[in-house]
Amino acid sequence: MGLLYTKFYLDFEASHWKEISHNPVIFEAIEDGVSLEIYDVSQNSYKLKFRKGGKLQLFRVVGKFRLTWADEDLK
Repeated sequence: MGLLYTKFYLDFEASHWKEISHNPVIFEAIEDGVSLEIYDVSQNSYKLKFRKGGKLQLFRVVGKFRLTWADEDLK
């Protein structure tokens, strides 16, 4: 299971992602090879590439966002 904390809100393009749950907030990749570049709280950059059907959970924590995903959802 992957885990990152970021201070920045992520913008999920409707052509690549769909929101499948509001509580908790979960987005699902609707294409194969959808990538996200995420900067963690220490400003380290991570580029994640998701398989079609891969899910990313977003949870707001005081002043930041916690992102989690299953490792098998990555390419």
